[in-house]
Amino acid sequence: MTLKEQVMAQALLLAGELSDQQTEILDALCCASSTALEARLRDGLTPEDCKADFIAAASLLALAALSSVEKENRTEQITAGDFSIRRQGTDAASNCLRAQAELMIAPYLKDRFSFLGV
Repeated sequence: MTLKEQVMAQALLLAGELSDQQTEILDALCCASSTALEARLRDGLTPEDCKADFIAAASLLALAALSSVEKENRTEQITAGDFSIRRQGTDAASNCLRAQAELMIAPYLKDRFSFLGV
């Protein structure tokens, strides 16, 4: 199983029940998040060097992106009289997933600083 397939497998495990369309979107998002994270790794590091954290972070980033995509497609209220559309607030779940992924992979990234211990 390739690393990207492992990212997808973990994302599916964390996501729970998804429609076929959501699964296809998640697959593309897993590939994109894996590629993006790999490009951000410090020089000399490969995804295999931090495999468990890489897979977890990439899957969380993909799920955050999926949540954001689904959130953009939802509206809270539509009024036809004077025509108003009100959208829901920020997507706290996807923001939390992104933050957790960034914290998890931060020690391996060239563009982030992280304390490993005191």
